[in-house]
Amino acid sequence: MRDELRELAVANRILAREGVVDAFGHVSIRHPQRPDRFLMSRSRSPELVTVADLMEFDLDGTPVEPRGRTPYSERFIHGAIYERRADVGAVVHNHSHEVIPYGITPVKLRPVLHVGAAIGGEVPVWDIRKSFGDTDLLVVNMAQARDLAATLGANRVALMRGHGCAVAGSTLREAVFTAIYLQVNARLQTEAMNLSDQVEYLSPGELARAKDMLSQPVGLDRAWEYWIARADRSGID
Repeated sequence: MRDELRELAVANRILAREGVVDAFGHVSIRHPQRPDRFLMSRSRSPELVTVADLMEFDLDGTPVEPRGRTPYSERFIHGAIYERRADVGAVVHNHSHEVIPYGITPVKLRPVLHVGAAIGGEVPVWDIRKSFGDTDLLVVNMAQARDLAATLGANRVALMRGHGCAVAGSTLREAVFTAIYLQVNARLQTEAMNLSDQVEYLSPGELARAKDMLSQPVGLDRAWEYWIARADRSGID
């Protein structure tokens, strides 16, 4: 499992280098041998995560062997998505600034470029206040996380009103790819809408074909190689 752990640590560094996460945000994978568990870092800025920081959790967010390490308070997001979606192998939670406006306005986030097809045709918005009233907007228990997972449904992405987003992928590389191009797509859609109220979005046929193309290992591996070359991997082992 050493390779999977190292790739998860690298994913943290990639998401930080590409500006998807800053001091906050996290990424996880489903345990390769135990589908009823998942792996993610202890509470630490993603840019600094090492293999030694990675922890194992039950799907309800309980650390298996904490050894005095403090977990992320929002680890429940990951557990609830794995619990609901057997097809999901990795989850990213981030607070991308480019994405936030689409969770606090009526404007729908939609694919505008071919790699943006990774986000899917439907990007629902989850509002914690609807079920839980006024909170600090953090997802800190399974009830809140399951409500978010229900909004995500079978989609790749769910926006979180005034907070950020949750991204699900069948593999770690797919989840990271989607999170990165979710941010790119949001930025370009905003720029396009600032130029004109007539924006050409991907058609349903284009979306389906592009999404299928982007799920192939050749493209995901090429992107991963590029992002690894850019990321700071010093001290990761």
